[in-house]
Amino acid sequence: MARVFSGIQPTGDKHIGNLLGAIRHWAVMQDEHECIYSIVDLHSITVPVDPAALRASTLSLATLLVAAGVDPDRSILFAQSHVPEHTELAWYLNCTATYGELKRMTQFKDKSGGQESVSVGLFDYPVLQAADVLLYRAGLVPVGEDQRQHLELMRDIAIRFNGRYGDTFVVPEAQIPPVGARIVDLQEPTRKMSTTGGTEQGTLLLLDDPKRLRKKVMSAVTDSDGEVRSDPEAKPGVSGLLSLLSAVEGTPVADLEARFAGSGYGDFKGAVADAVVELLEPIQARHAEIAADPGEVERILAAGAERARAIAVPVIEDVRAAIGFAPRG
Repeated sequence: MARVFSGIQPTGDKHIGNLLGAIRHWAVMQDEHECIYSIVDLHSITVPVDPAALRASTLSLATLLVAAGVDPDRSILFAQSHVPEHTELAWYLNCTATYGELKRMTQFKDKSGGQESVSVGLFDYPVLQAADVLLYRAGLVPVGEDQRQHLELMRDIAIRFNGRYGDTFVVPEAQIPPVGARIVDLQEPTRKMSTTGGTEQGTLLLLDDPKRLRKKVMSAVTDSDGEVRSDPEAKPGVSGLLSLLSAVEGTPVADLEARFAGSGYGDFKGAVADAVVELLEPIQARHAEIAADPGEVERILAAGAERARAIAVPVIEDVRAAIGFAPRG
């Protein structure tokens, strides 16, 4: 089986778009690959964070991942900061990457917003991202369109290091998830659903209770013509709800249009709400069960870090030997 590495930041409450676009695929990939999943808390501190909130959100996210189907017995699940080899390798790769490469990263341009006073970590985090993957010699990296440029940089760094010091790293390939629906904000349907840039009422959080989920769906923005059909430009709200229901059920949008032909928006929204609640209820129940034992998630992360280091430490020693460092005592 190919080895897969993927990471997710603990900042921000996770919403249904995160589940449908990434977390659900993580669970499926366990059946076909050797999976290593990391809560990338080191990436979270490229901007100022509240320490107590970071600690709590890391544990909450680990609980949510397990509740959503990530099996710590079949996959390695750990917090990035618990494996110090990530930051050690990042420095070695910093000496392989170039300033020009990092300066061209479009995400840095977007996130820095042209400001002069941003952290070096925000500029440099694609190198840490490369270290995250290369440290485990992972062959596959699930990426969305927004991370393709970083994946290419990762490949360039690995190829350059191997050319300079000898074959040390696996050059990873992109693992493109199945084409998924674009999950939009229910109040501002021209924008993606997000906990950082979206509206509270338009974002379906994974831990929202069923009543709140229904209220958010039923108050979703639509239009005045009453026809359930997909037209992202003319009918962004209805189109967004169709995409959401399609992703939740696995039903093509065209089939949903036929199902709801002649129906009013009330019935349609009710069906969307039912599907969302049905999807999230077992995840929420499992989350509550795991969260009832506060030490369980800490034990899962500790065991995952131990398994991750069993892979990472020998790789770091290979890297050090390749570069020419004296052996450690």
